[in-house]
Amino acid sequence: MDSKLQIISGAFRGRKLKVPATARPTQNRARIAVFNMLNDILKTDNLVVWDAFAGSGAFGLECLSRYAGATVIFTDVADESLRVLHDNLAALNVGARGRVVHADAIATIKKYAADVGLVFLDPPYADAELGASFVKRWAKFAKCGAILVWEQDNAISVTPTLPDVDILRDKKYGRARFLILQKK
Repeated sequence: MDSKLQIISGAFRGRKLKVPATARPTQNRARIAVFNMLNDILKTDNLVVWDAFAGSGAFGLECLSRYAGATVIFTDVADESLRVLHDNLAALNVGARGRVVHADAIATIKKYAADVGLVFLDPPYADAELGASFVKRWAKFAKCGAILVWEQDNAISVTPTLPDVDILRDKKYGRARFLILQKK
């Protein structure tokens, strides 16, 4: 569980994060690049974020650190990930700004998609179709202007072709490919 993963900017900069043993966390440098891309795109006033397939929660925790008014919903189904998420949130003492939900991300799209302005989608690399299914369903329920950051394995990546979703950015960092999508 000890890792070099940490929060990279904001109020909690430098805080180390616990990582579930089974997780494949997005490395610090790649997260820096993603947030640099989001700087020009994102409206951060009262931002509601959903960290789907949360794992350690690094993306959502980074939002809590960077954006003072942000709230984050973390969903995952793995018991170890849920324990780590609770530990990481407790260490930051953010109170109700972070909420951990034991739930399947795809099953809860209808519940969360209409209320969030930013979604981080980082499903297991081995299942590229899982991410594609999430994006397709998210597009049906997301509010206009919502942003989705989809991390994929560069070797087996999928590009969505949905009429109501724009691809704002498409960048590769080592093994990872990041698509930044926006609901029209």
